[in-house]
Amino acid sequence: MHARFYHPAEITVGQCIALSHENKHHAMRTLRLKKGDSITLFNGRGGEFSAHIQVIDNSDVKVLVENFLRQERESPVVIELAQAICTNEKMDWIIQKAVELGVNRIQPISTERSIVQLSNERASKRLIHWEKIIISACEQSGRNHLPQIFPLISLSKWLNQKQLIHTDRETRLMLSPTSKQYLKNIARPVNHDSITLMVGPEGGFSQTEELSILHSEYTSIRLGSRILRTETAGLAIIAAIQTLWGDF
Repeated sequence: MHARFYHPAEITVGQCIALSHENKHHAMRTLRLKKGDSITLFNGRGGEFSAHIQVIDNSDVKVLVENFLRQERESPVVIELAQAICTNEKMDWIIQKAVELGVNRIQPISTERSIVQLSNERASKRLIHWEKIIISACEQSGRNHLPQIFPLISLSKWLNQKQLIHTDRETRLMLSPTSKQYLKNIARPVNHDSITLMVGPEGGFSQTEELSILHSEYTSIRLGSRILRTETAGLAIIAAIQTLWGDF
């Protein structure tokens, strides 16, 4: 696979595009690309473009767009990950790997036991940071649609929003080490539009939170007989879903 670069603007065949400062640095310093090398561009709206480098120097990297390819690498399963916020490194890891595994939407959530508490300003900066992680993960994994990530929200507000949405075409799952059910016991969501996964923080959801989540029509499931860390649990269940119902 050729080196891939995200270009957020409109892309057309025959267009000459100057790569962004970050992409220029990556192309020159990290990948050591040269004039004439082939690359791939995508804008997150589906499909990708083949191109080659026309100019590469200290001031510019310009590429000529050659063809549009209707190439998609999306799973047939639409997954939304509602992840309780955790420490920066763990949250970055979860977002990066969730994108690689095929998640379509990510909702960071603050809970009673969340170790990290972000002010509005810090939360806005983290959202920008997470969006960059998503772009990088799409460049690496070959995805041509950018997953959405939403601003940080409290669990109670998130559940209130979900209660306003009709649930007939959505499978809602909450990970809980005390549950008696396993993913293999859940019926294949053939006619459902999406699966929403709720993953708690390092200390897990409080009992009150679990009851609120279950009241919002979520089914609790567990992952084997072991208790997994928050940065492991969500990724494990996503991989299992892709194996059972997706494209693994």
